[in-house]
Amino acid sequence: MVNARSKHRSYLSFVLPAFIIYTAIMVFPLVFSFGLSFTKWKGFGPMEFVGLQNYVKLFSDPVFLIGLRNNVLIVLISVFGQIPLGLLLAYMLHRRMVRGDKIFEMLIFLPITISSVIVAQLWNRVFAPVGILPTLVRQITGNPDYVMTIFESKTFAFVPIMFVLLWQHTSLYMIIFLANLQRIPDSVIEAAQMEGATEGVIFRKIIAPMLAPVAFINSILAISGSFKSFDLIFSMTGGGPAHFTEVMAVYMYNTTFVYQNYGYGSAISIVIILFIVAAILLTKAVTNKLNAS
Repeated sequence: MVNARSKHRSYLSFVLPAFIIYTAIMVFPLVFSFGLSFTKWKGFGPMEFVGLQNYVKLFSDPVFLIGLRNNVLIVLISVFGQIPLGLLLAYMLHRRMVRGDKIFEMLIFLPITISSVIVAQLWNRVFAPVGILPTLVRQITGNPDYVMTIFESKTFAFVPIMFVLLWQHTSLYMIIFLANLQRIPDSVIEAAQMEGATEGVIFRKIIAPMLAPVAFINSILAISGSFKSFDLIFSMTGGGPAHFTEVMAVYMYNTTFVYQNYGYGSAISIVIILFIVAAILLTKAVTNKLNAS
């Protein structure tokens, strides 16, 4: 009995500090933000309870809807761009389809090691109206008056940001896939080759099924990261011009800390969390259905 109590106290002594820190840093802010989302508050003075007014306003807010659209585009480029491209690059490296594979791996992995703020400033020099890309276009076309205006287009302003996200984050998934490819026994692939299987058959019939759980984990990372996108976009465009490159996290930041509308900003944060949970559950359901079939 004394032994059991002693063990129980030992467990508590290890778990309790971590639980307190987790509650203080994660649970309390989430619960407080949820309660705050039903109020109108500027960060000082009395809170005014407004019920669901913030949430009703949210889904008729054109700026929020632009941010939601852009976040969905980030999810698409992440799940259907970064992950497949990362898998392809990892497979090429694992099967030694490129020369100088170590240098190739280093060059692909380099972007993820650079701060997003620095990446944003670098690519701003490329896409600026008189940046590197417009200069190349002027030289190729012979038109000295060409100026890049893609950021002034409501439809295409987000395309450069999607390209930069694809360029920067593909390497993360490549490394994850590469690490798991190295765990597959060479004998399995060699046996398939002896049976006359081509690279395409090996990839579809052996590699892809064995990496399906890894692809699911990568999808969760991609989806959660997509809805939390902030630093690159905030540094690159700040959501402008005219909110064309706005995302929900940037809009939440500006609403809360710039315009001091803490209730409305909290509602945006809760909706972001709900979208992340819904997208992950949908991904899990689709993965389970594919595995069952």
